[in-house]
Amino acid sequence: MAQYLYHFGKWSYRKRRLVVTGWVVVLIAALVIGLSFKGATSSEFSIPGTKAQEAIDLLGKEFPGANGGTVRLIFAAPDGKTLDSPDVKKAIMATFEQARKDKNVVAILDPFTLKTVSKDNQIGYADVIYNVNAQKVTKESKAQIVQSADAARNAGVQTEFGGSVQLTDFETSPVPEVIGVFVAYAILAFTFASLLAAGLPIITAVIGVGIGIMGVMFVSRFVTMTSTATILAIMLGLAVGIDYALFIVSRHRQQLAEGLEIEESIGRSVATAGSAVVFAGLTVIIALAGLSVTGIPFLSIMGLAASFTVLIAVFIAINLIPAFIGMAGHRLSPARKTRMFRTPPTANQKTVSLRWGRFVTRFPVIILLIGIVSLTVISLPALHMRLGLPDNGAKAKETTEHKGYELLSKGFGSGFNGPLLVVIDVIGKKDSKETAQKVTKELTALPNVAYVSPPNWNQTQKIALVSVVPTTGPNTTETKDLVNSIRNGTDALQKQEEVKLLVTGVTAVNIDVSDKLNSALPVFALVVVGLAIVLLALVFRSLLVPLKSVIGFLLSLTSSLGVVVFIFQDGHFLSWLGLSQSAPILSFLPVLVTGVLFGLAMDYEVFLVSRMREDYIHTGKARESVVMGVGHSGRVVTAAGLIMAAVFASFIFTEDPITKAMGVALTFGVLVDAFVVRMTLVPAVMVLLGRAAWYLPKWLDRIMPNIDIEGESLLKQLTDQAPDKNLKARKDAGSSR
Repeated sequence: MAQYLYHFGKWSYRKRRLVVTGWVVVLIAALVIGLSFKGATSSEFSIPGTKAQEAIDLLGKEFPGANGGTVRLIFAAPDGKTLDSPDVKKAIMATFEQARKDKNVVAILDPFTLKTVSKDNQIGYADVIYNVNAQKVTKESKAQIVQSADAARNAGVQTEFGGSVQLTDFETSPVPEVIGVFVAYAILAFTFASLLAAGLPIITAVIGVGIGIMGVMFVSRFVTMTSTATILAIMLGLAVGIDYALFIVSRHRQQLAEGLEIEESIGRSVATAGSAVVFAGLTVIIALAGLSVTGIPFLSIMGLAASFTVLIAVFIAINLIPAFIGMAGHRLSPARKTRMFRTPPTANQKTVSLRWGRFVTRFPVIILLIGIVSLTVISLPALHMRLGLPDNGAKAKETTEHKGYELLSKGFGSGFNGPLLVVIDVIGKKDSKETAQKVTKELTALPNVAYVSPPNWNQTQKIALVSVVPTTGPNTTETKDLVNSIRNGTDALQKQEEVKLLVTGVTAVNIDVSDKLNSALPVFALVVVGLAIVLLALVFRSLLVPLKSVIGFLLSLTSSLGVVVFIFQDGHFLSWLGLSQSAPILSFLPVLVTGVLFGLAMDYEVFLVSRMREDYIHTGKARESVVMGVGHSGRVVTAAGLIMAAVFASFIFTEDPITKAMGVALTFGVLVDAFVVRMTLVPAVMVLLGRAAWYLPKWLDRIMPNIDIEGESLLKQLTDQAPDKNLKARKDAGSSR
């Protein structure tokens, strides 16, 4: 692979104007196509084949209007008045008149007719039902319903919103990403001591993200794409795009300092660092695409969308970066002074990494024990992790959805925010109404049930819909037990009455999604771990190195999940993040973090351990190769980890609680993996293993393909073909990172 990339890198240099022009044309075309033909994103996380989805499908067939989008208007009377006060009632009715002007509204269930008012007559609600499902309600309809609330608000009536139609759009603000990019630029400038060299990875990463996101937006026209999928694609596109460019630019500058010509240095940089980029990118892509093995559509699409942006980042790193480097010429040389950085970096400035490497290898046992014990303690909260999807109560306090959630809890009890919809299928019985009454009575007798509505029949009188309001909130274990009781605890009733009960609603859907993801996580983790062992064995020609890498990855994963549980589920430091209350962990977060962290962990593993192996091959000294590996790669891995953490951390400051949780999990996971696991625990383990770290049975060595990401065969070939002795003398120097 290194030989092909060597020639490809030199070709990119020679045709640099054509390459740059080509990528600019691709970017412009992607922007035009993506913005012109983009589809709508969804906030639903449904999974076909679950019990709740079965009920939804039945409702869609038997109750065509039951799946229509709903906006719930929640009213609170002013101090000293009730909702029945003439002026208050008049203002609320004026709101309904304004809402009816929207032709997409099919019904308004007002609180005065249906008596949906609290006992003290202070809080009530009305449901505005649309003729399309929640995801297809237009922006014009949303604007109309928001504007209609002014009639009540102007009269002093607190009016908030809830329901299935999302009125607070959590469009990702560009501000957090911009901050992350500026932090990344500052880190690159400090690392390279050059503003120009620091700018190249930023520019190419933005180009890659632009192409990738526009492609994802175009695809969203044809498949259901969650908003979280685009956020993840932006996160990873920026992070890996900057990091991959960092690795190649860093290698090129080092080789310029060693005396190589620009074209030759570019060829070797793409052949060596570029090989590692291709392999690292491949692991990220496979890990993300591997989310498809879960059999969960929205998660599969999320992984494929993110893997596409990573693929673009890899192509840009080995093609556009060499072209830009060629255009910059000797201005990228580390010997060139700039106004800001008077003193250019030299090889002697690597003493910090070398000192750290020597420190870790001097006390490997103590450091290993401290590191493992610390990460184990941090991981402990993950043992009581509860999965779910965030509801309106978890949103920021200033949002109307959270205010509405609080009003409903105050007026009707916490369980009112998570009603269960029970579908009663009487299977063609003649005494259908009598049977439904028996079922309703049985449901009322179940523990943790506050209220059961009268049956609502479809036109054929074969399907009835009943609303069951729990006494507890939607994300509690008691509510989950109630769902299981209705499904499993009424088996005798269903057999006796010859009926079928199906439970759905947002709460039931969340429970089913969480259970499905819980069962999918072990399968996905097994695939990821197996993949890691195979790929790393191919790269490092070792059995123990892959095993050590996987154990380190598992420590990074569990500690990341432990921190997320400690903050979001246990409720610590929530106010710092702008959240109002604790909630279960996002149901697909563990699977998602597993895939993303695996790929990123392999990035750092490849760039760090491959340098150790390179030194070991040349010297045969196991301990010294570990020190030199940390010394040569420490600066770059440190910068890469900080950059990726900065990009992920920028998403913590968005309003969406889902994005916040993803940002926290990935930021902490990357920091732990880069600095604790790879830069600390890995050198300690490698020293303890010694020569055994590179052991591979001869029979296995013969049948395994030689990937050679270090470019040893290429450098040997170049040395043998060199007409002068100087190139031969630079063989070892040219292969260092």
